[in-house]
Amino acid sequence: MDESTSRGPLPGPRVPPPPDVVFTADFASETQWVAGRSWAYPGGGPVNPGDNKLDYLVPDADYSRSGVFRATRRPDGRWNTGLLTTEGSQDEFTVQSGDVLEARVRLPEEVGAWPAIWTWRDGDQEVDVFEYHPDNPDLLEFTNHVRGGSSYLRDDSVRPGAWVDLRTDFGARSVVWWLNGARVFADRRGVGHTWHAYLIVNLSVSAGRYHPAPDPGTTEMSFEVASLVVRRPSADGSPHAETAAGDGERQSADS
Repeated sequence: MDESTSRGPLPGPRVPPPPDVVFTADFASETQWVAGRSWAYPGGGPVNPGDNKLDYLVPDADYSRSGVFRATRRPDGRWNTGLLTTEGSQDEFTVQSGDVLEARVRLPEEVGAWPAIWTWRDGDQEVDVFEYHPDNPDLLEFTNHVRGGSSYLRDDSVRPGAWVDLRTDFGARSVVWWLNGARVFADRRGVGHTWHAYLIVNLSVSAGRYHPAPDPGTTEMSFEVASLVVRRPSADGSPHAETAAGDGERQSADS
């Protein structure tokens, strides 16, 4: 008997389900986010001069709860700044190894602005989804402080006031960053299989040691996060970018 005619067609390749959305940021939600306080700052804040910041964290909803993170100059030379964190909130959401974070962000225009989306837990566990300084107008900073991987990426789409789409894959063996749909850096270090950390979104103000402080005439600055979601692979395993970036990865400034 010709067995080739007795069998049905071979099954197609298994397509795993997409990762489930486990967190959709609602910045106005007090169960998701705590405003104006973070243990990433000494004593929970409100200041952190040791990190070259002029920040004075405030819980005022006008500084963060709309998704527009603001900073305004104070008479004492510091800046009232907006910060939100999931640490200490009712939900206490943490990003985990294998998660994917996606965010749409409008970059600030004012020199001295220092926006970031990052993670933190117990004095460590920091991974920077991005940092930006308008004095380097075309450059984004990506850093895995957990295991020591980083990149300075220059790209024509990055500029003061621009909207950018960001994605970070928190892989156990490699953290991978994406910009506007293109994979741009894989650190080949990862965060390990048991890593988890709280989210922080904030606008800091540079004090001048590493990046210029604001111009004397600047009294206000802002950046915006229009959306932020976290996806998690389902139990039967949806693939994440755990390996080094392949062809098509854009050139980073430190490569």
